[in-house]
Amino acid sequence: MTDRQQIPVLVLGGGCGGVAAALQVARTGVEVILVTPGIWLGGMLTAGGVSAPDGNELAAWQTGLWGALLRQLRLDLDEGLDQNWVSCFGFPPAAAEAVLQRWVQDEPLLHWLPSTPVAALKQQGDRLLSAVLDGPDGPLEVAFDLLVDGSELADSLALASLPHRQGWEPRELWNEPSAPTAQRLASDPFFAHQPLQSPTWVLTARWEGPWHPVQRTDKTPQPPFSGCLQRFDLERLLSYGRLPGGLLMLNWPLDGNDWHEDPSACLSSSQKRARHQLRAMADHSRRFLAALQDLSGPQLKDSQAYPGGSLALQPYWRESRRLIGQTTVNELMLLPGFPGDDASTAVAVGNYANDHHYPGEDWPLKPKHHIWGGRSTGTPFTIPLAALHGSDAANLLLAEKGFSVSHIANGATRLGPLLLQIGQAAGATAAICHQKPCLPAELPARAVQAVLIRDNKAPVAVAACADLAWHDPNWQVVQEQLIDGSIPSIQPAVAPPEPGEEFVAMEIAIDSDDAWFGVDPNGQRWPLITLEPAVMSSLPLAHGKRRTLVGKPNPWGPWWRINRVLP
Repeated sequence: MTDRQQIPVLVLGGGCGGVAAALQVARTGVEVILVTPGIWLGGMLTAGGVSAPDGNELAAWQTGLWGALLRQLRLDLDEGLDQNWVSCFGFPPAAAEAVLQRWVQDEPLLHWLPSTPVAALKQQGDRLLSAVLDGPDGPLEVAFDLLVDGSELADSLALASLPHRQGWEPRELWNEPSAPTAQRLASDPFFAHQPLQSPTWVLTARWEGPWHPVQRTDKTPQPPFSGCLQRFDLERLLSYGRLPGGLLMLNWPLDGNDWHEDPSACLSSSQKRARHQLRAMADHSRRFLAALQDLSGPQLKDSQAYPGGSLALQPYWRESRRLIGQTTVNELMLLPGFPGDDASTAVAVGNYANDHHYPGEDWPLKPKHHIWGGRSTGTPFTIPLAALHGSDAANLLLAEKGFSVSHIANGATRLGPLLLQIGQAAGATAAICHQKPCLPAELPARAVQAVLIRDNKAPVAVAACADLAWHDPNWQVVQEQLIDGSIPSIQPAVAPPEPGEEFVAMEIAIDSDDAWFGVDPNGQRWPLITLEPAVMSSLPLAHGKRRTLVGKPNPWGPWWRINRVLP
């Protein structure tokens, strides 16, 4: 016999977009059930091990639950987050998971069902009606008004047999400059072998003893890892994803633990094929760790970063099924100068540069870099509300990487920081639709924007403005002006103190827009970077002068991240 419950909003999936959506529904005042297949909540940022994330690094983009998570982790971790060179942030997966679980437990309207697979979705016409869950006490049917899919692989699209996209699209469809032509898609066997980006099963190992890894002189990497040290030495490889507490994120694409064999098996209807992929990926990653231990000696060890050891609880899936939405985010919408790039319909801001993973040479992508804060970062782009819902299931919202986006654009939109914000947007939309009531397609973007901007715990930037830091006292007013089409005058706000900041006097040398340097009292010349608009506007004016800088040194970058410049 199947038990039956009724809930306003059901959120499926353990992705970071899923937990963000559930939190936002509850914080908007609507009851919600969150169903996850595993025992952790945070998707790629926690259970998937990608805990030195790229994207949304500038102070202007540190908003919503992403910004709130960073600030809480800085309070929780005495070592700080400046521990590696792939990202301005790094944290133990379990530390972020603990924060997310505390937040979920603090919401009385949010009910979390861990380790609960979804067996089926029931549909009538263009409405999804209920989900059948494999609960610990037997089947449980949950009826809902709105369904939010926050799963890693957009499971609802398969469970409800909804039309969807996966894999490559031809250039002719959206005129994307980096997409292959239809003729090449049909004739080049590469696309049959690599229909999706390659996934990775991330490892989080531990380094014990003094830092400065040195490769053993009697050892060289063996196939299939023979090229893992071709571009960088062992110390650079291991410090790539260095984390607090001596942990090391091993998410290495260069003859490392990327998995290129049958990447679309995860989306197959064949459970045998999918299980084979999981076993092979896990074995491959374990062999990669063993190869690095052989090269490093006894200081590189297994960890207990996850229940069971060093292997993350789930793979890092870079791509999933994708919704056919009312709007599809394509590559043109990510590039500088996109003519339709306005804030009137936006519900999230991203800025990752764009990155695709396949075997062999890097896929040539149209550059979307710009110079900011002494370094190269990605140009900002926005996600419109209409990309989160479609017409085949009118009460369904996508909160993870399976929202309506092209294969090429997915390389810039698949990162955890942005997906937390997309999840918040999907959650706010579902909550408002229940309260009105209405369907997502009937809801003006302004209603969702108002909830996100005015959220009293984790307000979300929906308009892209690099000069407007999350801590600006006029932040909400300026965000509202931007979505109204105004061009406000902004005086960049000075950053508040950060735990563990240091003060240092340096001679400033601005060699170019992306080459800032400071010479410390010991004569060491440091690259300087900033995430803060007030520093961005003032530090270039100090060329050739001595200034007291406040920030954090990162010897693995190496750089000083400057938060403030004192007179």
